[in-house]
Amino acid sequence: MSLKHHRGGGLELSASKSFVSKKWTLFLCIGFFCAGILFSDRMWPEPEANIVSRDTVASDERMRLESEDCDSSKKGLKRESKDILGEVYKSPDAIQTLDKTISNLETELAAARAAQESIVNGSPVSDDFKLPETVTKRKYLMVVGVNTAFSSRKRRDSVRATWMPPGEDRKKLEEEKGIVMRFVIGHSATPGGILDRAIQAEESKHGDFLRLDHVEGYLELSAKTKTYFTTAFALWDADFYVKVDDDVHVNIATLGAELARYRMKPRVYIGCMKSGPVLAQKGVRYHEPEYWKFGEEGNKYFRHATGQLYAISRELASYISINQNVLHKYVNEDVSLGSWFLGLDVEHVDDRRLCCGTTDCEWKAQAGNICVASFDWSCSGICRSADRMKDVHRRCGEGPNALLAASF
Repeated sequence: MSLKHHRGGGLELSASKSFVSKKWTLFLCIGFFCAGILFSDRMWPEPEANIVSRDTVASDERMRLESEDCDSSKKGLKRESKDILGEVYKSPDAIQTLDKTISNLETELAAARAAQESIVNGSPVSDDFKLPETVTKRKYLMVVGVNTAFSSRKRRDSVRATWMPPGEDRKKLEEEKGIVMRFVIGHSATPGGILDRAIQAEESKHGDFLRLDHVEGYLELSAKTKTYFTTAFALWDADFYVKVDDDVHVNIATLGAELARYRMKPRVYIGCMKSGPVLAQKGVRYHEPEYWKFGEEGNKYFRHATGQLYAISRELASYISINQNVLHKYVNEDVSLGSWFLGLDVEHVDDRRLCCGTTDCEWKAQAGNICVASFDWSCSGICRSADRMKDVHRRCGEGPNALLAASF
């Protein structure tokens, strides 16, 4: 680049200087333009990100507040639920109401199933068996089923003359004490035959039978027991269901007082518990055809109540009713009943007052320790019970006014 002297003594840039400056100016403009674009691309999203961040913070804040409101609502509901449950727990009436509601539903279900089973099998339904109405059923303390046979008319009469109240007294016992008593019998192999007509005539006179949809037979006692509990559970809402043979003496007031002690037990099985030998030899009494299921020869049965008299609570009767089609039947009915409760959370109560002898029941009564049931072990019942029941009742009975004065 050259310099020239100006007349005024100053210096003047040459033309080449002017040209270079324009090129640099252009380059600088382009450079600044590109830098501006680059700067804008990098810096512009930041305000957008800030806006999004503010929106996200606001959204998170709203979610936090809603969550706090939700938590507050949940805590309020929990407190309210605890308050309601607390009131239920504090109110025996509320608990009883719930129990009755569940009881009614279970009863209706069992009745419907039993009726359906009879219809499917083409069998007639018992005259006593009716589907319950959807109203609150009467609550009973116990149902006492007296197992009997077609040939046991004299035994039944001896029971009616001693420990089973007749006619109106029996109905009064149901209404005032909540105790139901019935002779339990099925029908003959030829329904409507002479045996069934004889029972029907006896029923017309006394009105104290529970007829089962069952064919009578000694080897069918397990099936009869199952049908009895199923039918009784469907007909009467009771705390306990009792089975007793018609050659056993029973003090009903003492039995009621004894069972009432276990009212708060949901699953209780009461009787004289035993564990007799499994008899594999054919031809002997109480022969067990399925002896091989119990292990080696000489083994004993599991613990179960002797068959003369036993009682089960409502839940166990319900269990039998619901599972009746799958419960295995052994030839001995007391073994069958005990087997149905194996594997269940059941309390076994061994009460020796339910199996007094006919000789020791008298001195026990005199000592104030009245027996619930009395019989002769040698006869598996009272020997010649039709003739001796009155004598046993006189010596071992609880007294004529015991039922009237009893409170359960």
